[in-house]
Parts: sequence; C-alpha cells; structure tokens
Amino acid sequence: MSSVAQSAGQYLHGPHDFRLEYKPLPELGADEVQVLPRSTTLCGSDLHYYHHYRNGSITVREPLCLGHESSGEVVALGSGVSAANPTISVGDRVALEVGVPCGQCTDCQNGRYNICRELRFRSSGSKFPHFQGTLQSRINHPVKWIHKLPASLDYEIGALLEPLAVAVHAVRRANDIRAPLSKTPLNCLIFGAGAVGLLCAVAAKAEGFKNVVMADIDQGRLQFALKYGFASTIFTVEMKRGQTIEEKLDIAKGTAAGIQGLQWSDGSTVGHVDRVFECTGVESCLQGSIYASKPGGRVVLVGMGTPNHTLPISEVSAKEIDLIPTWRYADAYPRAIEVATESVTGKTLPDVGKLVTHRYVGLESIPEAFQTAGKTQDEKGELVVKTIVNFPSYNTLQSQL
Repeated sequence: MSSVAQSAGQYLHGPHDFRLEYKPLPELGADEVQVLPRSTTLCGSDLHYYHHYRNGSITVREPLCLGHESSGEVVALGSGVSAANPTISVGDRVALEVGVPCGQCTDCQNGRYNICRELRFRSSGSKFPHFQGTLQSRINHPVKWIHKLPASLDYEIGALLEPLAVAVHAVRRANDIRAPLSKTPLNCLIFGAGAVGLLCAVAAKAEGFKNVVMADIDQGRLQFALKYGFASTIFTVEMKRGQTIEEKLDIAKGTAAGIQGLQWSDGSTVGHVDRVFECTGVESCLQGSIYASKPGGRVVLVGMGTPNHTLPISEVSAKEIDLIPTWRYADAYPRAIEVATESVTGKTLPDVGKLVTHRYVGLESIPEAFQTAGKTQDEKGELVVKTIVNFPSYNTLQSQL
C-alpha cells in the first residue's frame, strides 16, 4: 500500500468558495478498497451546494467535498477484501456506488436500501459528519459498493453510470405497479432534456419503449436530443406563468395539448402517452404530465425542484393515473452497465458518451468546471450538457508526489 497518508481535495467553505486542502486518510477498513477517482461528472445537487451552500432543506455544516457521479482505479485493498470479493484486484477500474446504507433495517433487507434512513451519500450534507465526495485524490470505500467496469466502458462512461442508475430505477418504477402492462410497445414523454432526462430516454428505449417525446424550454437541449437519437420528436415548452391556480392549470393543459398534437415519424399523432418521466421538478411540468397521460397511465417523479405542488387530483382519479415517486436507485448498477455497454458498442441505443460536452483535468480546474456546469451555454455559445473532471492515473500521480 502507498505510504501517502493524505488525500488532496477541493472543499467548499461557502457559496463559490472552494479551497484546496490536504486531509489525512482514515485507516483502510478490512472491507474497504482505496480508490483513486479518475472521472467525476458534476450533478445538479453539486451545483445547488456550490451556489447556495445548501440543497433544499439540507444545510452544509462543515467544509464539503463535492462529487458523487464517479469512477476510479483501485489502488489498495483492505485485509478482508480478497476473501469477501476475490474478483477485485489492485488496478481494477470501477464505478462507485456512493450511497452506503446500514444493511440492517427492514428497507435494506427488502432490497429498498435507497430509502434506508441511515444511508450516507457522498457529497451530501444530509448526515453529519458529512460523507465527503469524490473530487479528491483518493477515498476509502466499502468493496460492496463498487462495480467493475467492462473493457468497453472507459472512466467517463463509468462516471455516468450513477445518473444512468437513476434513470434505470425510474423506468423500473414505471413498470412495477401491479397493473397489467400493455402488450404493445409503449410511448413515453420526458419533461426535461437535461442529463437525467436524456438518460431516462436511453433507459426507456433499452426496455422496449418505442417512441420518446422530449419537452423542455431550451431549444439547444431539444435539438441535441433529436440529433443524437434520444428523442423521436420534441416540444418546446413556453415560458408562461399563471397567477391563479386556474391560470396555472390552463397553461399546463395547453402544454399537454401541444404535445398531444405532435406527430411520430410514421405520421401518426402522439395523443396521450403511456408513461411520463417528469425530470424537472417544476410544478407546471408535473401538472402537464398528468394532463398528457392516457387513462391508466403512469407519471414517474424523477426531478427534484419545487417542494410542494398543486396538482389536478380529479384528473388523476378519473383517469386512474399512477403517480410514482423515485429516490435515487437500488440495485440498478448492473443493469446500468448493460445499458451503457449497448449504448457505446451497439446500434440500438443513443450514445450516452455524447452527454459529456465539457472536460476539465485535475483538482485545480474544479472551480472553473463548476462555473461551466452551471450554464446552458459556454462562452463560445456551445451547449453545456454534462461537465466532467478527470484525474491522472495512479502511476502518474505517484510520479508527481
């Protein structure tokens, strides 16, 4: 094992206040591996912390290292790792599943560890002391929560497995309600053409969804979705704001009507859709999701935004629409790896690698990376979809110490 006893990382001390710090690494636990993060993509929750030093009701209570969409290189093994998982070796390329549950509660025992009340999640301020993120030079992580990457997936795709797992979980949730599924291919609508919405399109297509409508306010994102095959057709949501509940619902009805009037590639009308994946967290989009859904349809809540919504519940009841919440993912990485592999090597799914539009290298680049990630276009007018920070290999890092 390396004699280096410290990890260098960028720690957030307040809004926009990153500081490069060196902190001692804890002793490597028997069931842990030490990982050198090689790629970390920046997430919307990271940006909330960066801009506000909080995420919703969660307030940061100590300097926080961000980053949780990550892959890396195994550089050391705990004393019990070889016995617990003999397939893991130093040098392996792995994706990090960064939510670590208690493993003992009823939810964990029932396979729903994503809603474990004791779960610690890297780069989140929800637990104290905080479970520090992956934008640092090395971390110790339980071997149970790492996933080996196949040769076909590089570190950048490995980092994207985390948000892809969110999408895989959402599509599973769309199909696990105990109502009979259609025997014909399903269509879906996705509100939000950001990274999670695009990955929901990939996950839906992987499960046999035939056509995908993507709706967003941003034309650049919509054209990206159409160009690279994430969407079958697109809809631009108008920037309208109602003052009363009635006005807001009328706007949502108009959005749904506009989507229903679109055409698929074969010339048929979209009409009401089988499934909706709401990836914005915006109230008007959730309302529009309900109006756009067919009777017996399902609306899956993926995006986190406005904490409280006014919804047309009479519409939900009369059409027996299932409203299905999601929270991160559980046991989704193996399927995410399969989907990503087909995406980058096959011809049936959009290439998830296209999501990475901006790349930065090294710890010093992190403040600039966050500035870019918070924009929809860079200084050249190019679309920003996903920003990634890459790090040198272990051998390169050792030569620099």
